[in-house]
Amino acid sequence: MSFDVLIRNGWVLDGTGAPAFLADVGITGDEITAVGRLTGAEAETVIDASGRHVMPGMIDCHAHGDALVLTPEVQLAALRQGVTTFVLGQDGLSYAPTSTAEAFAYATRYFAAVNGTHPSADGPLGVRELLAGYDRATALNTAYLLPHGTIRYDVMGPAERAASAGELAAMLARVERGLSEGAVGLSTGLEYAPGRYADAAELAALCAPLGSLPYVTHMRGYGAKAGTGMAEVTDIARRSGAAVHVSHYHGPAATLLPLVDEARRDGLDVTFDTYPYLRGSTILAMVALPSWIPAADTGRALELLESEPIEWDETIWPRITFSHVPGAEWAEGLTLPEAAAGAGAEPGEFCRRILIDTRLEAGCVMARPDEGPEGEESVRAILRHPGHTGGSDGIYVGGHPHPRGYGAFARMLGHHVRETGDWTLEQAVVHIASHPARRFGLAGRGLIRRGQVADVVVFDAAAVSDQATYADPRVPATGVGDVIVSGVAVLTGEKLTGATPGRALRP
Repeated sequence: MSFDVLIRNGWVLDGTGAPAFLADVGITGDEITAVGRLTGAEAETVIDASGRHVMPGMIDCHAHGDALVLTPEVQLAALRQGVTTFVLGQDGLSYAPTSTAEAFAYATRYFAAVNGTHPSADGPLGVRELLAGYDRATALNTAYLLPHGTIRYDVMGPAERAASAGELAAMLARVERGLSEGAVGLSTGLEYAPGRYADAAELAALCAPLGSLPYVTHMRGYGAKAGTGMAEVTDIARRSGAAVHVSHYHGPAATLLPLVDEARRDGLDVTFDTYPYLRGSTILAMVALPSWIPAADTGRALELLESEPIEWDETIWPRITFSHVPGAEWAEGLTLPEAAAGAGAEPGEFCRRILIDTRLEAGCVMARPDEGPEGEESVRAILRHPGHTGGSDGIYVGGHPHPRGYGAFARMLGHHVRETGDWTLEQAVVHIASHPARRFGLAGRGLIRRGQVADVVVFDAAAVSDQATYADPRVPATGVGDVIVSGVAVLTGEKLTGATPGRALRP
């Protein structure tokens, strides 16, 4: 027997939940062609996995690498955790589909602190073209959700009202075309502009063409507001018949999990992702701007910030740490009160100046009220739920990002298996590889099995660990030594090989 790549003597976690078994894995081209005791087999590349585990590549169900997935730093951050696929187009905002320069500029500018700036496109972009730009240009696979907010802005601009029949038809045509060009679902960001101006009827109508693909939503409320958010989610699911996937589901487990269980008992197909941290990260404008300022109309928002008195919610100031402040990078890593004191300004006035000077581009890490032992117990309970899939919500923009982009999956595979016992290794692989592959229609991935695409991770279960912290957030994880993507080695000895075999995945 001869293979291109042979992984020898590893404990195989096949993604079905079955117990690990000692085996070799043979890879020919981009396909797993044999799993078993392959005595006498030869290969051009042999990886000795003795004492280590072999699993399918992990799928990050919620990543904001829309621009930076093309950079070696972000590829290394993901691969050192065993992540081989990013699901992009999250929270209803990304670069495509756009038909006007204005829509492309808005989606880029409004989410610049989250997605970054596309490295090559500077104007209207279709889903087909966006995916073509990822294909074989990065070490990671990419899948893409149609961003509702981008589509809405492309049709309606910053309008703060319900869509007309004609506008709804125009948005629906963009959804149908985007799905035909390879999108794996539809995303919304209902706390961001302009997504927050849509009602359930609009969203249900746009979900109708999805078929088995999911409606992926940043709900209108989390934590104490999760009941309201989930009520709208289930309403949309009932109206449209769509499967639903809730993004970064966080808050008290005793409130959140019964909402999911009730929806599933009612016959709705509901899953969610979450990351194993208590702090969040977003754009400063979303958490700080009063609702009467039209965030989707940047020019008008800046005029109001310059001219009108603002009643800020001062209770949030201590919970904000700047992650991305173009032009004032010295503030990155400081809390808002610390940065304001350094500038000799009151927190409210400093926040106003940062929003104006960055044209609403500033980003932040946000401490949530549920930090502490009870919050940690909720995170653990949410991870254990059978509807859970892994997602980092990783944001890689700025000098001091949230550590989750560099450590979430290593933390799940290490801390939540080895240290807390929330999962067995076998259960972990289902949550962070095979279940996500099914959810997003990524056929041929998520399992170690003959005929599957060879996205394969070799790791040390005793050593895999997150190293990134809030104080030092850009430190890659440890314990994942070798990663194969589409049959090609992309990580060897914890170092990038420089190969870029990542595919733009279509359902």
